[in-house]
Amino acid sequence: MNSDTKIVDLLAQHIDLTKEEIAEVLEIPPRAELGDFAFPCFRLAKTMRQAPQKIAVELKEKIETADTAAFIERIEVAGAYLNFFIKRSYRAVNVIRRSLAAGETPGATDKLAGQRIIVEYSSPNIAKPFHVGHAFTTFLGEAISNLYEYQGAEVFRFNHLGDYGTQFGKLIVAWKLWGDEEALAKNAITELTRVYVKFHQEVETRQELDDEAREAFRRLENKEEEELKLWQQFRDVSLEEFDKIYSRLKIEFDNTNGESFYTNIIPEVIERLREKDLLIESEGAQVVDLEEYDLKPCLILKSDGSTIYASRDLAAILYRVKEYDYDLNIYVVGLPQKNHFEQVFAVAKKADFPKAENNVHVAFGTVKMADGGFSTRSGNVILLDDLLETSVVKTSAIIRSNNEDMPEAELKDSAEKIGLGAVRYAFLRAGRERDIIFSWEEMLDFEGDTAPYLQYTIARCKALVRKAGPATMAEVESVSDAALELLLEDEEQEVLKNIELFPLSIERAGKAYEPSIMMRQILTLARAFNKFYHNQPILRCENRDLLLARLALTEAVERTLSAGLKLAGIETVERM
Repeated sequence: MNSDTKIVDLLAQHIDLTKEEIAEVLEIPPRAELGDFAFPCFRLAKTMRQAPQKIAVELKEKIETADTAAFIERIEVAGAYLNFFIKRSYRAVNVIRRSLAAGETPGATDKLAGQRIIVEYSSPNIAKPFHVGHAFTTFLGEAISNLYEYQGAEVFRFNHLGDYGTQFGKLIVAWKLWGDEEALAKNAITELTRVYVKFHQEVETRQELDDEAREAFRRLENKEEEELKLWQQFRDVSLEEFDKIYSRLKIEFDNTNGESFYTNIIPEVIERLREKDLLIESEGAQVVDLEEYDLKPCLILKSDGSTIYASRDLAAILYRVKEYDYDLNIYVVGLPQKNHFEQVFAVAKKADFPKAENNVHVAFGTVKMADGGFSTRSGNVILLDDLLETSVVKTSAIIRSNNEDMPEAELKDSAEKIGLGAVRYAFLRAGRERDIIFSWEEMLDFEGDTAPYLQYTIARCKALVRKAGPATMAEVESVSDAALELLLEDEEQEVLKNIELFPLSIERAGKAYEPSIMMRQILTLARAFNKFYHNQPILRCENRDLLLARLALTEAVERTLSAGLKLAGIETVERM
């Protein structure tokens, strides 16, 4: 059992809070002299009718009468805080033993077993480029899915394709006027983007094109043969392009229903809203008033009877409830859509949709290049494919400069893993609602807050294990508690502490939909290990027991960092 769990159990015996409530407020002090864990007593002041500082003193006296000596070195009161210092020998044995038992899945739990969770992410628009904005939702959604799965949940990955709406009326008209089949076969997205852009250029002087586009979309909604055939063609060629990117990123989805899939369910949405007497006519359109939620009315049907995003998202909720009976339905979509989802969720609640309280919008920021000088095939749109390839090429050059004799096949494989990892990490390392500003120098820095730094640390751990040799590593597998209790140096304890905090970071990252919490934890661990590596001998250690303990610690670090990167969708390499 981890130290934080033991402290939670201990506190739960003496205060009127649940273990979940205690775990939520248990803090990790920023400095070692403040302890390993801190419990703030402010929340107890109201129910206990005492000052938090007095509660802390009395609670310390109660706890110290319990049998805590086995794992707690001491407890200190600092104002309204109880600061817990974990016994060093206990931590050393407990952390390494748990690491050995967990193997390649440290921190994995079954806490969410039985939970059915839908994560909707990526969701590119058919016939449009897959750009870096889609990368944000793709990487963030995949990491969130992995975090929930790692805790035992049954996760369904949804790619809600943008394959419907009035823009397809425009695209159909544009294709009939200016489409080139040969160009479509050569590069589908480029050709579809070209005619779509041309439509918007031409409509400025030929306004009748808008009327033609509306009529084309109406015919598509009525499933007229010509429009439906063109739409299906656009969808198929677009998916072929998208699948190349997903294949490179090793991302797979359980459901790829686009917006079009839900149009047949919209009549059920309309019927439900009418039964609740919620539909109001407004300038010929049908809306739901949301004044009690401090929101503007939600448009359900346009004046011409056509559907919009909101009506299709409401239909999707009904479908997902029936088919998946979900406990949580997560939408990983950009911040600009915040109002849209507030309206959709409000309508679902007002209309008494099943699972109406179980829908969450996980928002994220925007992406920019630091120098503004990124060159792409589509002008001012930064294509994800270009970004990935540029990262891999730059990484290859760095690796070759450091490893002149590396075989070409190994170089290519390493450059792919490190280059893609660098991009992924850049999207996940900071809070998701913060804007990302790409800098190649920062992204590919082998000593910075980057995936290459973490991958390099893992490679360093693997190199130590290789140099130690199979015979020595066999001894490590059966290392004694007495040997592990020798891991008492400050650098060793800092590494152990950060290994132990990894499971807690996973749990908190999942609850907050913030992979960055887990990413920061593995970065802190890597920093701590490299400090230990430089300041303490490992293979040159003269004490055999201490050598085995330090190799066991090295293996625990490698397993933890590798698991963290895997949760982020980042692969490791043997050497760099």
